[in-house]
Amino acid sequence: MSARRAVARAYWAISRWTLRTERVAPDGAGILIGAPHTSNWDFVLMLAIAGEADLTIRWLGKRELFRGPAGPLMRALGGIPVDRRDPSGLVADLVARVRAGERFYLVVTPEGTRSGSGWKSGFYRIARETGLAVTLGYVDRTTMTTGLGPTLEMTGDVAADMDRIRAFYADKSGLRPHRRTEPRLRDETGTADGAAGEAQPA
Repeated sequence: MSARRAVARAYWAISRWTLRTERVAPDGAGILIGAPHTSNWDFVLMLAIAGEADLTIRWLGKRELFRGPAGPLMRALGGIPVDRRDPSGLVADLVARVRAGERFYLVVTPEGTRSGSGWKSGFYRIARETGLAVTLGYVDRTTMTTGLGPTLEMTGDVAADMDRIRAFYADKSGLRPHRRTEPRLRDETGTADGAAGEAQPA
């Protein structure tokens, strides 16, 4: 057992949260949705979820998080620095990493800010362009449970795919329920091979 997995299991043994999770292949690749994203503690929970499952993860963070002595730690934890003032090309870069054979689970918080209006569509575009499946990670304070839910293929029928996502998150409150955002893209009409928009840094 890796040290990271041992630490994560120790965390769950003493945590007030209950890990209730479905399994994905440790050596696989995919997109992990982190929602509802209502607190900075979501980051800690996702690290513990990934650690317990021994998953290699990558996540997007504003570049300020990677400055100074914290930079090496953030990168070691899987962080990819993003300049929010110039996010152009971010999705293309992530797609290129996957197509080059990198194996990791990309953690995305589509809500962007923790009190936004709807979801960013970058995760959908990445899923369609790479063929990666989307696993729905969740935090639910009402039951004090967290983990990974179902894994879905994005079909290109945006409305139908988002309806399935909304159905799963309908009873998930997040850590701060009053900050919860409805899983809804700006444009869900028609059929798309890649929704517009950028993946959103934490």
